[in-house]
Amino acid sequence: MYQWSDEDLMFRDAVRAFIAKEITPHVDELESGALPPFDIIRKLYATFGLDEMAREGLQKAIAREEAGDTKPAKASGGFSGAGSMGVVLNSELAGVSLGLVASMGVSLGLTVGTIRSRGTLAQKKRWLPELVTFEKVGAWAITEPDSGSDAFGGMKSYVRRDGADYILNGQKTFITNGPYADTTIVYAKLDEEDGTDRRDRKVLGFILDKGMPGFTQSKPFKKMGMNSSPTGELFFENVRITPDRLLGETENPAKGDGKDSAKESFAAERIGIASLALGIINECHRLCIDYAKSRKLWGKEIAQFQLIQLKLAEMEVARINVQNMVFNAIERTAAGDKVTLAEASAMKLYSSRAATEVAMEAVQLFGGNGYMAEYKVEQLARDAKSLMIYAGSNEIQVTHIAKGLLNG
Repeated sequence: MYQWSDEDLMFRDAVRAFIAKEITPHVDELESGALPPFDIIRKLYATFGLDEMAREGLQKAIAREEAGDTKPAKASGGFSGAGSMGVVLNSELAGVSLGLVASMGVSLGLTVGTIRSRGTLAQKKRWLPELVTFEKVGAWAITEPDSGSDAFGGMKSYVRRDGADYILNGQKTFITNGPYADTTIVYAKLDEEDGTDRRDRKVLGFILDKGMPGFTQSKPFKKMGMNSSPTGELFFENVRITPDRLLGETENPAKGDGKDSAKESFAAERIGIASLALGIINECHRLCIDYAKSRKLWGKEIAQFQLIQLKLAEMEVARINVQNMVFNAIERTAAGDKVTLAEASAMKLYSSRAATEVAMEAVQLFGGNGYMAEYKVEQLARDAKSLMIYAGSNEIQVTHIAKGLLNG
């Protein structure tokens, strides 16, 4: 794949029309945090029929599993996050309101994806129907105040067995959709006196619902960027969890170990960062070209100055490189060729860095105007920076890339 198909481009134009009508007029409310993004996402899903497609797809998948076919369905080029149309959707939304994509991606990608890959048939039937259509909002909670990049080793949230049940205690932070989520995947360590060092104890995943006794969801944080995506803390005080909420309904590492489940999600999330970075780069590039043609200094359009041309040329190089990474991921996913965690980390490291550099150069090109909130590049610069931290800091990506090279 080296270019978007005609179908992709038609879909892109339709998405742009939806953005102009339904999102752009509300950007100020979204970015102030006054308007949660969920109703807009639901309208997006209804407008393009994505809710019905998701519902039908889930029904077929469940029917196959009930018939004994447990093989995962082959990825398509459609609306899945790794399909070409999914990438078009995410990148176009990222150029106007990155937080919208984060909220959508965590709910439909991480929460739904984890239950689909690790949940039992009963769990899929119980939680997925309302999640895949975005009737309900999902969250995915692993990060803690003292265990950001050291997600597993530093994890302090724990569960203890109490008969057949588990009792959960602890805290999670920086959780996308956390303040409003209806369903949350929570990872915690099994606290048992078997002599195992706390850092190495088994990690289990659980499915929690809003309103469970002892489960508290904070108000949204105030952030530098991605303000259209609510982020908050979760608190667990003696939350009683029945066995049917244990992800996969087993502690067997071969079937339900939380570390493997989380690592699968890490790779998918980091691949997705590249499509978000592409959206920011595309929008910055477009805005800068338009501005360079219209802004005049010393009687000339600034587009005629070589330093401005250099900035535009370097933005184009970044755009081509990130787009090619995205195309590669689309093709490989469609072919069933799994992108490794190390490769996903490399994509995340490069694309997030490129998006941030392009966005900061866009602010510089706009000069004083670029520093003003009235100009879009100011928001894009704040949003782009989050990509270097979100889904694992860029520093930890280096570690994962190196492990892949040295241990592969």
